[in-house]
Amino acid sequence: MPKTQTTEDAASFEEALERLENIVESLESGDIPLADLVTKYESGTRLAKFCQRKLDQAEQKIEKLRQEDGQISLEAFDADTAS
Repeated sequence: MPKTQTTEDAASFEEALERLENIVESLESGDIPLADLVTKYESGTRLAKFCQRKLDQAEQKIEKLRQEDGQISLEAFDADTAS
């Protein structure tokens, strides 16, 4: 039986998000036994929390980088204009 990676083993946000997407797809298929469904749901919940923490950390770093005159200037991050 292959060992599944835990949230703490996730090397990056992107990998965790991809694993979460795979879990969601399998849950949506409806073709898995109840015991597996519960296990996947728990894993998905942990991955979602991990991803949210990573996003929160990235947001905090962006806010720190937006310093003006020694004070932090908080501005809404607009993903549409960021690219």
